[in-house]
Amino acid sequence: MAESTERPGGPPRKGVPHTATVAAVRRLTPHTVRVTLRGDELATLDPTPYTDRYVKLVLGEPAEPGGRPPVRAYTVRAVRDGEWDVDVVVHGDEGLGGPWASRVRPGDQVTFLGPGGGYAPDPEAPWHLLAGDGSALPAIAAALAALPAGAVVRAFVEVAGAEDEQAIATAADARVTWVHRGSRTLEDAVMEAHAAGDLPDGVPHAFLHGEAECVRVLRRWARAELGVPRERLSASGYWRRGRSDETWRAEKREWVAAVEQDDAALAAV
Repeated sequence: MAESTERPGGPPRKGVPHTATVAAVRRLTPHTVRVTLRGDELATLDPTPYTDRYVKLVLGEPAEPGGRPPVRAYTVRAVRDGEWDVDVVVHGDEGLGGPWASRVRPGDQVTFLGPGGGYAPDPEAPWHLLAGDGSALPAIAAALAALPAGAVVRAFVEVAGAEDEQAIATAADARVTWVHRGSRTLEDAVMEAHAAGDLPDGVPHAFLHGEAECVRVLRRWARAELGVPRERLSASGYWRRGRSDETWRAEKREWVAAVEQDDAALAAV
């Protein structure tokens, strides 16, 4: 995952990096590995009240002397006494996080920055729209777990196939639509549900995270069609199709500027 462009909590807090020990490693699906962290420092850190809380894992040494080590941000899926679960999407040897999650073992030491976060579903909202791909699934699942009985939720999650679907516990009145990659796009699935009258009435509290262009389309649609104001919207591109992590981070300012232009165009209508 990456940082939201609209989260009041901002990036992880500055300061000395923290350490934890890998307590367990479990492959949840063919493309998702859960790494459980444990350590005395975890008990002293405020995990934040946000359901999109995340840490930035340090995944290597600096490329040059005096440089910064490579880090990647991942959502904390669950917090227990002294333990945090971090789910990592794995696509073979691509990127840094996936290969790390594939080779890490219990007993290994982990260094991380954070935690940070900025979104938590408002239990008083008329309903909740959660949409994202596998990279956003941990935050979507955490939001579903946090919502109380009676909360109305419509969630849309894009995964590679049926084998990557996950059981998600929630007390809410929730309907989860799994979108298999290649069958249709995530944005089409959400918009088709709206056109068919399958989304509740009223303005939702919306969480739209995942691939950058998909998120931008959904964000623009949610603002224009559902009337979602900025303060009821958490939207961020975690990655961009065809770009490496480094390239995407360098381009993200342009994406944020394009999102601002979308808002300006909407205001001018």
